Amino acid sequence: MRFSRSFPQSPSWRWIINTQLTATPVQLQTPAKGRIAARVMAACATVTLLFSIGCRQDMHDQPKFVPQRGTDFFADGRSARPQVENTVARGQLREDSYFYTGMINGKEGDVMPFPVTAAVMQRGQERYNIYCTPCHSRVGNGAGMIVERGYRPAGNFHTARMQASNLGHFFDVMTNGYGSMPDYAAQLTPEDRWAVVAYIKALQLSQNARQSDVASGATVQPLGAIAEREGFPKEFASEWALPSTAIYGTPNNQDNGIPGQMMSPAPGAASKSTSPTPPAASKPNALAAPSGDSPKQ
Repeated sequence: MRFSRSFPQSPSWRWIINTQLTATPVQLQTPAKGRIAARVMAACATVTLLFSIGCRQDMHDQPKFVPQRGTDFFADGRSARPQVENTVARGQLREDSYFYTGMINGKEGDVMPFPVTAAVMQRGQERYNIYCTPCHSRVGNGAGMIVERGYRPAGNFHTARMQASNLGHFFDVMTNGYGSMPDYAAQLTPEDRWAVVAYIKALQLSQNARQSDVASGATVQPLGAIAEREGFPKEFASEWALPSTAIYGTPNNQDNGIPGQMMSPAPGAASKSTSPTPPAASKPNALAAPSGDSPKQ
């Protein structure tokens, strides 16, 4: 086969195909062989199709129960079977129920399930600073950074109610949530939750320390004196107060006891009350006097 170009000056190119066909016995036999091969391939394809149609479809149509679909195989008509009684999934035995719940006979316990070492306290401080400070702040007064931006005030760990709470209470709140606080079971393992509990108690002690609480030879000093010595401004040790942007989201803009710092008096009880309602996120009395009358660590 030869290609030649004609009339190069023409505005459009044209290709002229010149073919020369020389009939030979081999070339004359080629169409016949092609027809035979095509018939053989068609026959093979037909046989293959027949075999594929007759194959079993076990992997395509499996005998199984679709979730939440009924069946007449069982007497109760349910395809999903109830779990065998007293069986426990692998890794979920949890023999020490107090370690995983913070409860003893349905009540909040008040003991750590393992010894509190320096490593435990360090781990608790680390986890607290990551997950708790946005709401509760570094010192635990409930005036964290997102509270300053309008989020609902968090619990103040330094109120009398919080100081009297058992260890199991804090663990249970982190496990199941409380009020507007979501649970942190996914973020904190049980070990980490107990470590945070230990650190919260250390925070409470740090704001209400007495000389008898520290080791022999150590000195408890007022926070105001420490702040002055370290060059902090005078208001550093002043009263804690929630920012004006913090809101409770309630009609009276008070906590109403779920959970926290402000307690709304019952209707008609305001005139009978002899003690004023404590201010939101107020600092413990021990910190209210930076002059040195109340020792702080």
